[in-house]
Amino acid sequence: MRPFRLLQITDCHLGSQPGEKLLGLDTDQSLYDVLQAVQANEAPDMILATGDISNDGGVASYERFIHIIERYFPNTPLAWLPGNHDDPMNMDQVANLPIEAHCVRGGWNMIFLDSRIPMEEGGDLEYNELDRLNKLLAAYPRLPALVFLHHQPVPVGSKWLDQYVVLRNREFFAILDRHPNVKSVCWGHVHQQFEAERNNVKLLATPSTCVQFLPHSEEFGVDKAMPGYRKFELHANGRLETGVCRIKDKVYKIDFASSGY
Repeated sequence: MRPFRLLQITDCHLGSQPGEKLLGLDTDQSLYDVLQAVQANEAPDMILATGDISNDGGVASYERFIHIIERYFPNTPLAWLPGNHDDPMNMDQVANLPIEAHCVRGGWNMIFLDSRIPMEEGGDLEYNELDRLNKLLAAYPRLPALVFLHHQPVPVGSKWLDQYVVLRNREFFAILDRHPNVKSVCWGHVHQQFEAERNNVKLLATPSTCVQFLPHSEEFGVDKAMPGYRKFELHANGRLETGVCRIKDKVYKIDFASSGY
């Protein structure tokens, strides 16, 4: 059997109107470029967006996002979860609602968590989310599992970003430690690639489809790395292969001197 192909995009920061910009970058254009690269090089069985889909939380931005994805991948299932810039109530107002919270595909248990703290940049997992995670892992003990959220559950090595680490990360990892079928935890938020391992669980962060943050930076900094996405090949025996791909041969107008956004 061929592996199940999951594609993750994150931190698109779309506006409610076309052509809105983040640090000088047209976030519509960079998303188009990422999806064109995916279309040319991948054949995903599902696409997952891990938060900060919108930059303003407006219903129009979510409708636009779904329309853009469907333009490139009209027959591919779409899943999403909220980030700190998102409004979950508005996300649920869209006409064609993506998969939310959980799904089982390709012999894998995929759990999508809400790590938002309303009106704050940082992340946390409420006890009801932790309980949901534990129950979903326990419900499918024979299936390999992937856990996705927006905020980083571990420091990524940038002081200004790591103040936003999930507050209840100890409780989160205590649950994962009880379930050896968990293969990976993956997130967005940090606008950069990150890879580590803990107790045989891969810890992964994925680049944004728009502006990238400078890794290992004490203060806010914008990186010259290009927008990208992460692909997963999920084998029925629990083996996981993953990698990050980025846009090539493109020049974007970005405010590299900015001290924040």
